[in-house]
Amino acid sequence: MKKKFNILKYIGPGLLVTVGFIDPGNWATNISGGSSFGYDLLWVITLGTVILIILQNNVAHLGIVTGDCLAESIKKNFHPLVSKTLLWTAILANISVSLAEILGVAIALQMLFKIPIWLGGIFGVLISNVMIFTNTYRKLEKFIIAFVSIIGFSFVFELSLVDISWKNVIISSVAPTINPSSILVALGILGAIVMPHNLFLHSEIIQSREWDLSNEKIIKTQFKYEFFDTFFSMILGWLINLSMFILSIACFYYKKIQVTDLSQAHNLLIPLLGSKAAFIFALGLFFSGFSSSITAGMAGGTIYSGMYGKNYNIAQKETRIGVIITSFGALLVIFLVKDILKALIYSQAVLCFQLPFTIAAQLYLTSSEKVMGKYKNKTLTNVSIFIIGIIMTGLNLYLFIA
Repeated sequence: MKKKFNILKYIGPGLLVTVGFIDPGNWATNISGGSSFGYDLLWVITLGTVILIILQNNVAHLGIVTGDCLAESIKKNFHPLVSKTLLWTAILANISVSLAEILGVAIALQMLFKIPIWLGGIFGVLISNVMIFTNTYRKLEKFIIAFVSIIGFSFVFELSLVDISWKNVIISSVAPTINPSSILVALGILGAIVMPHNLFLHSEIIQSREWDLSNEKIIKTQFKYEFFDTFFSMILGWLINLSMFILSIACFYYKKIQVTDLSQAHNLLIPLLGSKAAFIFALGLFFSGFSSSITAGMAGGTIYSGMYGKNYNIAQKETRIGVIITSFGALLVIFLVKDILKALIYSQAVLCFQLPFTIAAQLYLTSSEKVMGKYKNKTLTNVSIFIIGIIMTGLNLYLFIA
C-alpha cells in the first residue's frame, strides 16, 4: 500500500505535459492527416511519442538535479544575447501553442452553442486565465487529470461506434511510410506532439516541489518515479492521439471525405455516427482546448520568469506578464485569421521550427558536468537527443526546400 501511495504522490507533472499533446492542434492535424492519408501517418504519432518520452524525461532530470527549470538554466548558463533570443523565440512558439488551444475552445463552443469564434476565443482566454491566477500547481493537476479522463472516455465511446482494422493500425503505427505530399501534415503532427513549451513546463513543475537536492537518495527516488509518471502519461497521450487518427480514417478516409475544418468533422459525424457522437466530439474538444490553454499559459509564465532568473510564481509580476503575453497574443491572432483549420495546422508546424533550438540548449545543459555534476547525460542519452535534433532540423529543411 505504501508503494502505491508513493507512486500516486509523484503522478501529475507528466499529465500536464500530456494535455499539451492532445490539444486542438493535435485534433486538427490528426483529423486532417487521417482523412487525407489514411494509415500512412500513424507511425509519425509513435515516433513523436518516443521522442517526447526521451526529451521530457531528460529535461525533468535537469529540474530535479539543479532546482532550476529549463528557462532559468538557459538564463544562467548562456550569454545574455543568446539566452534572450532563445527564450523570446520560445515565447513566440508558445503563443502559437496558445493559439491552437484557444481556437479549440472557441470552435467547440461554436459547435455546442453557435457562439461566434471571436467571442468563444475571449471566453477561453478569460476562463483559463482565471484558473491560472487562482490555483496552485497541485490543484491544477487535479483539474487536468479530470479533463484528460473526459477526453479519453470521449474517444473510447467514438471508437466503439466504428469498424476498425486493428491489423492495419498495429503495422502502420510502427512501419514508416514516406509520402512527399504529406510532409506538411507529418511535420504538423510532430510539432503537435513534441512541443518546446512542454519542455519548459515539465522542468518547472518537477523542480517546484522543492525536494532536498543535497540528498542523493531523494534525487534517485525522484528519477525513478518521474520516469514512471512521464512514461505512463506519454503512453496515455499516444493512445488518445491514435484514437483521433483512427476515428478520422474510419469515418472520413474510406468515404473519400477530406476534412478541411473541425466544425466540418463535427457536422459530418452526425449522419455517420449520430448526434450523441457529435456532441461528445465537441465536448471532448472543449475540454482539450480548455485544459491545454491552462498549461500553455503556465508555460508562458515559466519562460518569461526564467528570463529574469526567477521560477514560476503567479504572485510575481514576471509570471503574470508571461501568462498574459501568451494568452492575449494568441487572442490577437485569432481576430486576424480566416482559415481556422490551416491556422491550427500551421501553428503546430511553427513549433517544429523552434524546437531544434530548445533541444540544442537542453542537450548542452544536461550533458554539462558543470550544470548536472555526476548526473550529466550518459553517452547513449546524448546520442539519442542529438539524433532527435538532427531529425527535427532535417524535416524543417525539407519543408523549406520543398
